[in-house]
Amino acid sequence: MCLISLSWQPDAQYPLILVANRDEFYERPAKTVHFWEDNPEILGGRDLEAGGSWLALSRKGRIAAVTNFREFPIRPGVLSRGALVSDFLSSELSPKEYLSQIHSAADQYSGFNLLVGDASGLYYYSNRMGSVVSLKPGFHALSNHLLNTPWPKLERVRQGLEQHLEQHQKPEPDDLIAMMHNGTKAPDDQLPETGVGQEREKFLSSCFIASENYGTRNTSVLILDRQGRLSWTEQMYQPKGEDGQKFQFSMKFPVQWHSSINPVNHSKQP
Repeated sequence: MCLISLSWQPDAQYPLILVANRDEFYERPAKTVHFWEDNPEILGGRDLEAGGSWLALSRKGRIAAVTNFREFPIRPGVLSRGALVSDFLSSELSPKEYLSQIHSAADQYSGFNLLVGDASGLYYYSNRMGSVVSLKPGFHALSNHLLNTPWPKLERVRQGLEQHLEQHQKPEPDDLIAMMHNGTKAPDDQLPETGVGQEREKFLSSCFIASENYGTRNTSVLILDRQGRLSWTEQMYQPKGEDGQKFQFSMKFPVQWHSSINPVNHSKQP
């Protein structure tokens, strides 16, 4: 993924609502959201080049998402960042145990941000920060820098999700997809400086990116209710941002996330 906004409210009717855009080269082979043939416990998209995923979950009630950390020059890693998602979902480790394990091998990956969670809570780790963070209840956003870095597009989708939930008793996937389909670019004086140059920063500064060879390839909306029922709606996009197929999946988690969560944060927030 390249842009994620989420509502994390363990005691609410909808403990977790996550909306995300995946930006990538159109030529990179990938499979849309599906139950994996080699592991039917996992639901998510799949990168057919390296075999991992950018966003996926398991029938056991585990979820994971990864974004790249934008930096130049790029520090190449020997391991695939997409495997961070699939390995967590296949693991029996708790989120904190898993991230502690990843920390010991952090220099083997290019820069990344990783969100993982289960009924024990939601956790964040970046190998460009180096500490495990337990997410506090509230609204969070993540792109290609540290969690909640106030980039204009992060503020736009975080505030947009918050406003949507203030106006609707039940989240509306189509409205949330439309929220993520925003091509407004940041003013020059608000562009981040990640080393890629102003023209590239401008191109990447919108929530929704469209061009002939690189752009937003899908928007995903995940909604988990208090009874453990999860729905996944995904809108695909073609080059130049043209609409593609739309997919919908649902499942029931075996554990209700709200029932055993301790929302106390024991780590430093970024």
